[in-house]
Amino acid sequence: MEASVWVPLDKPVVSVDVEVVPCTKVSMELFDPIYSCGILRPSGHVVKCFHDVYPDYDELRQMLQEEDSEHYNVIGREERGEFLFHLFKHLCLGGELCQYEDTIDPYINTTKQVYKDLISVQKDPDTKKMSVVSTVLKVSAHDESGRCYPGRREEERTFAFLIVDPFKRHVTLFHHFYGVGNFTL
Repeated sequence: MEASVWVPLDKPVVSVDVEVVPCTKVSMELFDPIYSCGILRPSGHVVKCFHDVYPDYDELRQMLQEEDSEHYNVIGREERGEFLFHLFKHLCLGGELCQYEDTIDPYINTTKQVYKDLISVQKDPDTKKMSVVSTVLKVSAHDESGRCYPGRREEERTFAFLIVDPFKRHVTLFHHFYGVGNFTL
């Protein structure tokens, strides 16, 4: 895949992996623990790591990526599997040339807006509760040499999600190829 350009696959696809990603959250409450565990200052600024140990690194990115981080378990295993968390993580970590924010608000606000744009919800007429009706699928394709989409090499920040809206009968592709281009809808 070239920079921001769709190119045909050069070999036939022999298999496709599809993983259903849980998508049940209808609020941003999943992120409430981040505000009270030491990742943020009371002002909402992200706490930086010691420069000698982790240059240009902060507690938020450490919590998102490193299982041995003291804050890793602030967001539980089940919540980390939610599409909302995946989206937040991808937006926080960004691409190869990402310029990180100093405060949490841009990450939370952008995650909320993108999530609302991607996911459809419905109100139960009896209980009056909102629930997600979209299905989220994480996909990858393989040719005879191995993975060919969304990228040849396994990289945490390279992903492809299909979001299926059963009522509108729409499928949205949300993907990113780490090191090349930007997020694409």
